[in-house]
Amino acid sequence: MEIISNNKTAVNTVEVEFKATAEEFEAAVQATYLKQRKNITVPGFRKGKAPRKMIETQYGEGVFYQDAVNGMYQKTVAEVIDELKLEVVDMPNIEVTDVSKENGVSFKAVFTTKPEVEISDYKGLKVNKTVKTVTDEDVDNEINKLRERDARIIDVTDRPLEKGDTAVFDFEGFVDGEPFEGGSAEKFSLEIGSNQFIPGFEDGMVGKSIGEDFEINVTFPENYSAENLKGKPAVFKCKIHEIKAKEYADVDDEFAKDVSEFDTLDELKADIRAKLEASAADAASAKLDSDITDMVIEKLQGEIPDAMIDNRVDDLVRDWEYRNRYQGITVKDYLKFTNTTIEQFKENFKEPAEKQVKLRLALEKIAELENITVTDEDVEKEYGEMAENYKMELDKVKSLVAEDALRRDLQVEKAFDLVRESADVTEVTE
Repeated sequence: MEIISNNKTAVNTVEVEFKATAEEFEAAVQATYLKQRKNITVPGFRKGKAPRKMIETQYGEGVFYQDAVNGMYQKTVAEVIDELKLEVVDMPNIEVTDVSKENGVSFKAVFTTKPEVEISDYKGLKVNKTVKTVTDEDVDNEINKLRERDARIIDVTDRPLEKGDTAVFDFEGFVDGEPFEGGSAEKFSLEIGSNQFIPGFEDGMVGKSIGEDFEINVTFPENYSAENLKGKPAVFKCKIHEIKAKEYADVDDEFAKDVSEFDTLDELKADIRAKLEASAADAASAKLDSDITDMVIEKLQGEIPDAMIDNRVDDLVRDWEYRNRYQGITVKDYLKFTNTTIEQFKENFKEPAEKQVKLRLALEKIAELENITVTDEDVEKEYGEMAENYKMELDKVKSLVAEDALRRDLQVEKAFDLVRESADVTEVTE
């Protein structure tokens, strides 16, 4: 392989002219002949036994040229990238400019390369860390959730319907005096206060009793899903058959024993508070990392090729499909169900993809500026943790995750740690 010219034609774009020698081309043609001859028939020879000269005489000297060029394409391009030390971020646009037995194969390729970026003032970032204070009310709210989960359903016969009850009732709706599709049901269960029905309906049921026939007058919202009902006044004729209510346990030591592994209410509350405080601390740390990430991205200077963001979008789409595989949902299914195009679907991932690409470039530059290194011990430790987390053999993990890629990831993580540890963090209590 011989490089003829190498020119930077634009930001992040390099145009290279190169050629495979006549000897390299001849070797590729011969390899193609040996691979294809078993399928070629030439009069006077058994199938697969015809000499190359006879095949070329029969079908033309260039019969193997196209496949030979295709066969040497990847190897030749890889040699160009390696020799010029290009960091390519997208598939090159390649043109074959000449093919001949005497001169070999000439190519012209346009490579999109990793951008040259700059970053400064990434140490000592001033950032607030907001930590939520866990209150007695927060603990009581969690206790109420446990009460809700532990509540018994009882039948109510001695009073009218109240908010929070569940009514089992018949209803039939009329608009302009006529019933409408989907506006009726028998023995339908509705929790009053759940806002499952249109505004005003559930309030109109409060105070009604079992066996009572009554009407509820409401108006469908202007943004209602059914076009023929938007903004229309309606009358619903209703009759309640059953009223069901939740019976809650008293909040005491016996309740604590029933809903947890603790013997006293105080122990249960202390455990709930500790978990809420740990969750609040995790949320504060995550928000701090997010704020630092945004600050680092803002300090990045450089022109990012669209191809890098587009490729990251494609990665995120594949991740989405992988996460939804157990539900049997593919991207194709989702597009059909939601009546959207693949372009509209990808648009959802564009902003996070751009942030991820920019953050990666920024941290790689910081790692370069700070001479951050990754030791063999760092790599082995990470492989070990991955094997433990994924319940896989260590050798299997190493075969799936390339060491060079892992080293780069660890280097980026160390760069972010450096920025976080150097940040000027002010703790603020919410």
